[in-house]
Amino acid sequence: MEIANEATYQAAAKVAGTIEAHFKKHLCAAKENGEDDLATVPAARQVEKIIDVAFWASLRKEEGNAIRISLAFLPPVQAGKPLLFEKPLLLTPQLLTKLAPGVERPGIHIGVWPVGDELYVWGTTIKLPNLCFVLDVSEPGLLVVKHRRAAGLGKFTNVAMLRGDQVKVVNEDSGMLPDSPPILKSLLGLTPSCLWNNSVNVLIQIAVSMRAHKRGGILLVTPSNSDAWRESIIHPLQYPINPAFSGVADLLRYDGKSVTEIFWQNALRREVENITGLTAVDGATIVNDQQELLAFGAKITRAKDAWPIDKVLLAEPIEGGVPTLIHPSAIGGTRHLSAAQFVHDQHDSQALVASQDGYFTIFSWSNHQQLVQAHRIDILLI
Repeated sequence: MEIANEATYQAAAKVAGTIEAHFKKHLCAAKENGEDDLATVPAARQVEKIIDVAFWASLRKEEGNAIRISLAFLPPVQAGKPLLFEKPLLLTPQLLTKLAPGVERPGIHIGVWPVGDELYVWGTTIKLPNLCFVLDVSEPGLLVVKHRRAAGLGKFTNVAMLRGDQVKVVNEDSGMLPDSPPILKSLLGLTPSCLWNNSVNVLIQIAVSMRAHKRGGILLVTPSNSDAWRESIIHPLQYPINPAFSGVADLLRYDGKSVTEIFWQNALRREVENITGLTAVDGATIVNDQQELLAFGAKITRAKDAWPIDKVLLAEPIEGGVPTLIHPSAIGGTRHLSAAQFVHDQHDSQALVASQDGYFTIFSWSNHQQLVQAHRIDILLI
């Protein structure tokens, strides 16, 4: 279907064809796998128009406030029980600006669908078909294209990020490299889990929450069957937890039969906020791989007889991204250097580092490369 008006945001035209191809690929694969309730692939011209309108709307303010909205490409018949306008309204920056205060809460999507050669807003919905095209306006000039996972569980899968004239397209193959951490594979949709109490999905929610508080922080994830991590921490611990706090861990033990998914998700959200709030305290927060809280405000030190780390392999899961060997302090300063040193000394551990400016990095040990790898994943968490 052709859209009559020309887009004026050049980045929209640059990325539209790539986005259309992404959705075609995934929807075709889903059909072959027998998935149902699948979305419709938006044409490149439609993608371009939606991005263009959303971008210019993002630069506006409503009553002095920047807008945060989510647009979804779907007809009302696929939206469950949608909120319908009496008549569809032409998709324009002015319309999105006016609607924004009423639809800025997470989980509410503005429904967009073509009528003839134009795109119209028909209302809002909280239900989306599988692999539905979604465009989030996260902040002025920052747009994220994503889709609902086929399993319908976990965080949406990000496809591309547009920030002004900067365009980054997610490279799904980057998660297939040797020793890619499970959290990266899950965010890229390479290892989808149908279990809502999957530990990796929970760790993703913790990462999203860490980034959201905008204070920066370190989360160390250590093996539950070893105390070797203590060799890389200054003692005495400032805020040790004894016994280990098991708020999140207890939720992971549910089998899905004793509580409903909605109850579990709400309970998890509270427990995640409880843990990630502590990551804003100066020092590292420490949990084990069972998500039991061991300490917070911990100071990282080089383990006895360990060598100072002098390089990490930095990678970002985007098209055209090339892994680069750099000094860890060049990624973000002392916080990143100490996290990298911890993983360098404790190969069975991971370090999740949030920066105040929104960047997010996972440090893990690569047996294949025999060094610490640093994955910048903020593009997947927005």
